[in-house]
Amino acid sequence: MSTMRQVAEMAQVSTSTVSHVINQTRQVNPDTRERVLRAMEQLNYRPNRLARSLRRSQTHTLGVLLPNSANPFFAEVLLGIEAACFDFGYNVILGNANDDPQRELFYLDVLLSKQVDGVLLVSTGAYKEAVELLARHNAPVVMVDRSPGALAIPFLLDIVFTDNERGGALAAEHLLRLGHRRIGCIAGPSLLTPSAERLTGYRRALERAGLGVDDSLIINGDFQHESGYRACRQLLALAQRPTAVFVCNDLMAVGALCAIHEAGLHVPADISVVGFDNIPLSAYTVPRLTTIAQPAQELGRMAVNKLMGRLQNRAAPTSHERLPVTLVERDSCGPVAGG
Repeated sequence: MSTMRQVAEMAQVSTSTVSHVINQTRQVNPDTRERVLRAMEQLNYRPNRLARSLRRSQTHTLGVLLPNSANPFFAEVLLGIEAACFDFGYNVILGNANDDPQRELFYLDVLLSKQVDGVLLVSTGAYKEAVELLARHNAPVVMVDRSPGALAIPFLLDIVFTDNERGGALAAEHLLRLGHRRIGCIAGPSLLTPSAERLTGYRRALERAGLGVDDSLIINGDFQHESGYRACRQLLALAQRPTAVFVCNDLMAVGALCAIHEAGLHVPADISVVGFDNIPLSAYTVPRLTTIAQPAQELGRMAVNKLMGRLQNRAAPTSHERLPVTLVERDSCGPVAGG
C-alpha cells in the first residue's frame, strides 16, 4: 500500500499539504491540489479513514440492532435506515438478535466496542439490561418501533414508533363495520410494547361497541408464521369459533391463512382476517391480505434523523415520535356469514 509520504514526494509537496487536501482542513492552491489528487490516483492511495475517525473520536458509523432480520417488516425499516445513513455519509454495522435477549446484549456490546457514534435499537424486550449497558457506555441511542414503557431511563432516550393502539382499533372497527361480533385476536409477545398496544386498541374498540372482551378468543404468538398457524388452529377448534380474526402482524396472519385453508374453510366467506404491518408479501397472499400499514421505511429514516440530531446536541430534550398507521383494504375481509 502506498503512503502519504509517497504521495507528497510525487506531488512535490509536504505531507501536511497532502493531509489538508484529503481532510479539507485548509484552502490549498488549485494547481497544488490537482497535483496531489493526480498523485493519489497514480499511486492508488487510499486514506486510512478508520485511524482518522478514531483521532477525531468519530467513526461516522451507526450500530443497528434488529430483533430478527428475517422479518420483512424489519427489512423495510432497515432500508429506510440505510438510505438515510447514505445521505448523511454514514456507514452501518448490523446486529441480528434472532429474537434472543442474550444475543441482543452480546451484539449491543459488540457494536459499542466498535466505537459506533450511536445506536439504533429495536429491542427483543431485554429493555432493562440493554438500558444499563447503554448507560455504562454513555452512548447516544434511538429506540425504534418499541419502547421501554415505564422503565426508568438514566440517560436521554429518543424513541420513534408507530401508533400501534390506533392500529389495533382500526382493525377491530373494520371488522365490526362488517357485522362481526365474535372477533378473535392473535397477539404478539405480551412483553413487547407494540403487541400490548395493538391488543389494547382491539379491546377498546370492542368495548366502545358495547361488546365484552372474551379472553378465550385472545391467543399470544411470537410474531412468526408458525405461531400464527398454531394460534389460529386453537381458535378454529373452539366450540364457537370466531367469525373474524385480527392478527397482530402479517407473518402470523400468513400462518393463520394456512390453518384456515387446512381446516377446509374459506377466507373471507367463512372467516375474515386482518393483519398488521403491510409487508410486501401481504399483497400477494391468497386472498390478498387486508392489513394495517406501518410506514416502515419512514420509521427507519426518522430514527436516523433523530440520532443525527442527538449527535449534534447531546443535551437536547428527548423526543418521542409517533407515526400514523392506515387501514389497507384488500380481499381477506367480508361481511359476517348470514349477516
